[in-house]
Amino acid sequence: MITHPIADMLTRIRNANQALHESVSMPSSGMRKEIARILDEEGYIEGYAVAKGDVFDTLTVTLKYSASRERVISGLKRISKPGRRQYADADSLPRVLGGMGTAILTTSKGVMTAYEARRQRVGGEILAHIW
Repeated sequence: MITHPIADMLTRIRNANQALHESVSMPSSGMRKEIARILDEEGYIEGYAVAKGDVFDTLTVTLKYSASRERVISGLKRISKPGRRQYADADSLPRVLGGMGTAILTTSKGVMTAYEARRQRVGGEILAHIW
C-alpha cells in the first residue's frame, strides 16, 4: 500500500505523541520540512532536524510536553486527501476550535497557517488541522 507523505508524517507524529515518545523520525521531503517548520513556529513541537543520509535524508521531530508530561498536541487531523481535495479561498479559511488550533495550508506563496494566509489574503489547499 502506498501512503501519502503528509498523511504518513501526521500519523507518525500522532502515534509518537500518543505513546509519549521524545522524538519521531521519518524520510525527509520539502513539504515535510515546511510542515515541521510551522509546527515549530506555532509551538507544537520542541524542534526538528534534518540528517543527511546515503540514500535519503531523515527528518527528526522532537515532540513537546508540559512539565507534568501532558501532551502539547491534543489532536492532529488530515483534511485534504488524494481522493478528496479541500480548498478554501481567502474569505473562507477555517478556524480550528474557534482559533485555539491551527490550520495548515499550502498556497501559491508556500506552506503557511490559515492565520498567515488570511493576513496575506491568499487561499489554498487545507492540509491539516492541529490543536
